[in-house]
Amino acid sequence: MHPILFEIPGTGWPLRSFGVMLAAGFLLGAHIWSRLAGRYGDDPEEDPQRVSQLVIWLLIGVVGGARLMYVLVEVSKHLLTDDPSPGSAGATYLNDPLTIFAIWKGGLVMYGGFFGAVLLGTWKARQFGLRPLRALDTGLVAGFFGQAVGRIGCLLVGDDYGSAVPERFEGLPFPITITVPKADWLVANPESLFDAALAGRVVWATQVWMSVNAALLALIGIYLLRRRGWAGRTSTIIILLYAITRFAIEAFRGDSVRGLWAGGLSTSQLVSIPTAAIAAWILYRNRGRKEEPTA
Repeated sequence: MHPILFEIPGTGWPLRSFGVMLAAGFLLGAHIWSRLAGRYGDDPEEDPQRVSQLVIWLLIGVVGGARLMYVLVEVSKHLLTDDPSPGSAGATYLNDPLTIFAIWKGGLVMYGGFFGAVLLGTWKARQFGLRPLRALDTGLVAGFFGQAVGRIGCLLVGDDYGSAVPERFEGLPFPITITVPKADWLVANPESLFDAALAGRVVWATQVWMSVNAALLALIGIYLLRRRGWAGRTSTIIILLYAITRFAIEAFRGDSVRGLWAGGLSTSQLVSIPTAAIAAWILYRNRGRKEEPTA
């Protein structure tokens, strides 16, 4: 758990592990996407180049959408609370809007990033000559490979941590559980996002679970791409599986920053329900559908 890897010599600027892993995950995803576009795209010769032009727009969509959704959730919670806390994240964003851009301190919602990437990516894909649904199939698979790496940053910075493990399960090994650093370490590393109340306690390793989950979904995606099928089939199946697994993992989360609403459901759980329903409906409507000819 290293929220800051080191300071850049002569500048005093910290190199933050969250940003490093986010960048590493994005670069890996972009590389894999180019390879997948060359193998499973409509135009194996031209699609890799078109994808490389689209990548920067997806980065804008992912980061912008993920941050925007997080800020909207926190501000909504602050405004809708009967006794709003002046120190809440929502209050901070309202009182000091520039803090909205401090993404290195955490605060990204994956669903927001997905929706942002799909909206911006669909618009730009057509401009670059890519069929949006086919690009989504390969891009989402590559994106989950990238997320598997990027999520490691959540562990290093102490973000997205799990709830305290019942005493009878505290002996379970990593990566099922992790031990939060002791209080003196947390004091010496204020950049860590672990709750100080959890100092020295054993919690569920939900950050690792999300990394492993992303890797497994990416591998399932590779299998589906090899079997081809109608444009959008691979991404629809992956979205359905992600909605189900994300809902389950959220049940073990312990950080209130994820947005808890009526009934104790998190923002991601609330989004997962209609997302899974829509994906299942699309698959049902397209049952028996054969592979489409390339454009």
